[in-house]
Order: sequence, then C-alpha cells, then structure tokens
Amino acid sequence: MSPRRRVEPDSTDLFRLPDARPRRWVLPLVAALAAVVVVAAITVSTLLLVKRETQREDAIRDVAVLSFVRGFVTQYATLDPFHANDYADGILAQGTGDFAKQFQDRMNEIVIQVARAEPTTGTVQALGIERWNRDGSADVVVAATTKTKMPDGKTIESGSRWFAIATKEGGQWKISSFKQVI
Repeated sequence: MSPRRRVEPDSTDLFRLPDARPRRWVLPLVAALAAVVVVAAITVSTLLLVKRETQREDAIRDVAVLSFVRGFVTQYATLDPFHANDYADGILAQGTGDFAKQFQDRMNEIVIQVARAEPTTGTVQALGIERWNRDGSADVVVAATTKTKMPDGKTIESGSRWFAIATKEGGQWKISSFKQVI
C-alpha cells in the first residue's frame, strides 16, 4: 500500500474515484472576454486603416488635379510669340471635350493673336478645388497673374480668375472646360 493512502482491507473505498473538483468558471470567462477584446481591437484597427487609406487616396487625387491645373494655367497664361504654334499645340494636347473642340475651331485665330502679342509670363497665385463631380471630374477655381514686358521696358501686370473642369481621361488629367470668371 501506498504510504499516502491508507485503506482498510474490508473497505470499499479502494475502488471509488476521488471526488470531482468543482469546475473553475473564471478561466473560460477571462478567455472569452480576451477574445472579444482582441476581435474588437482588430475591427477598430481595420476600420481606422481603411479610413486613413481613403483619406490618403483623396489627398493624392487632390494634389494630382491641382498640380495639373496649376501647370495648365501657367502654360495658358505664358505667351511666347516666337513659338505660337507650339503654344497652341501644347494647350490643345491638354484639352478634351468641349474645350478641345472650341480651341481647335479657333486655333488659327489664337496662333495669330499669340504671334502678335508681347512675351508674357503667367503665374498661378492661388487655386482650389470647388467640388468633385460624380463623374470623377473636379471643378477648380484659379487666380493667376500675368506680367507683360513691353518694348519700351515697362512691365504691365494684370490678374485674372479662371474656372476649370479637370477630367481624368486615359490615366491623365485634361481640361474639359475653361472659362474666365469676371
């Protein structure tokens, strides 16, 4: 016999199982609560990541359209009478839709006007997205200044405001409408 357990020889306790311990309910409860907390943390983290990525994509899209419109307006406001045909071709290449059609219709007049003009330097002072349209285009408002150096050495500076609609076409931004705001 084991020295730990003394059983009387005529006792039936020899074949009896020891008493079952009461079940602990604290450990499964803590494990379940920990699992709920982990699932909640993963869900919140995923939602925050999706929101951040959406905001990042929106910011990249805003910067892309503003950068394109800034370059377009700068090119549009900068006249070089010695390269009038290149000027017209460059503007036409960045246009689409109604703007490209109207510019194409008046291209000869525009080339003649640019060739007769004095050299002008255009600068964008400020621009901003007014709104995004459902078709993915953006309405952009632009304020620009132009400096014209006259043959007598004087410099004339003037300001203008423009309303442009930029549309993404074939992976590139293009101007579909361009109007001067008075």
